[in-house]
Amino acid sequence: MKIIERIKQPISYEMELFEKKFRLSMSSKVALLNRITHYIVNRKGKQMRPMFVFLSAKMVSNGQLNERTYRGASVIELIHTATLVHDDVVDDSNHRRGFFSINALWKNKIAVLVGDFLLSKGLLFCIDNNDFDLLKIISVAVREMSEGELLQIEKARKLDITEDVYYEIIRQKTATLIAACCSLGAASIKPHSNEVETMRKFGELIGMAFQIKDDLFDYGTKKIGKPTGIDIKEQKMTLPLIHVLNNCSKKEHDWLINSIKNHNKNSRKVKEVIDFVKQKGGLDYAVSKMKQFQEEALELLKDYPKSEYKEALILMVNYVIDRNK
Repeated sequence: MKIIERIKQPISYEMELFEKKFRLSMSSKVALLNRITHYIVNRKGKQMRPMFVFLSAKMVSNGQLNERTYRGASVIELIHTATLVHDDVVDDSNHRRGFFSINALWKNKIAVLVGDFLLSKGLLFCIDNNDFDLLKIISVAVREMSEGELLQIEKARKLDITEDVYYEIIRQKTATLIAACCSLGAASIKPHSNEVETMRKFGELIGMAFQIKDDLFDYGTKKIGKPTGIDIKEQKMTLPLIHVLNNCSKKEHDWLINSIKNHNKNSRKVKEVIDFVKQKGGLDYAVSKMKQFQEEALELLKDYPKSEYKEALILMVNYVIDRNK
């Protein structure tokens, strides 16, 4: 059995029910919108976000769920989908998960409006049900994701990023959404309890590890579908590169910065940068940091009683580190 299927097993019934509720949450009186949202639902990915919501909720409550949990999962998926639709417009990307993106099929104007529609649907879903605590968790996540993207753009122009700034970027860009999923799960069952913050921190740590793993893929640590060197070509400063920049001679530092700034479209130069970062221990350093985040996340689960939901979350943490795409 695939690892994702094993993680999903304790919540398979909830995930099926969620699919139906999620489809309904997207409905509109506009035929064009329904056609587009139908397309979105049918090209779903692994659905890790709702899985985090359900597993967190079930672990903190010994298997209990309620309607708030389903609403929390639907809202996070609505808002996450809205950000992906907008991302594809911003990046001028024609593909998403092997399918055509919304902007490729229906053009940018419609894609932006669809993203706005999904965002407002998600917010109204909370307001209509007085889930203001859940709304706050999600709104903070959206704000931080926007700030993280803009901080990364600002730093990419100067290439002057420190390790601390890098952690702040990935915390906001990636980790904050997984943190929101886990805290939503806990808050849907035990609002305003200490467990809401514990699970938020747990999700944040997984998100940090997840993003560092993504950064490592750029160096071709395993055979994956994504071509290597993409981040360097886009002048994205990732942990292996930052570590080497901060721990090499001035001459090497100047050569690296010059290569990234002025030769980032030259495949041979990009390969030279990749080889140099590997040789200087950049990958080993990033792996050690990723494992540190993983261990801290697992530590937060220690006090919870043994359950299939806890086991599934442990599997999820390990999957984030061990996945090869």
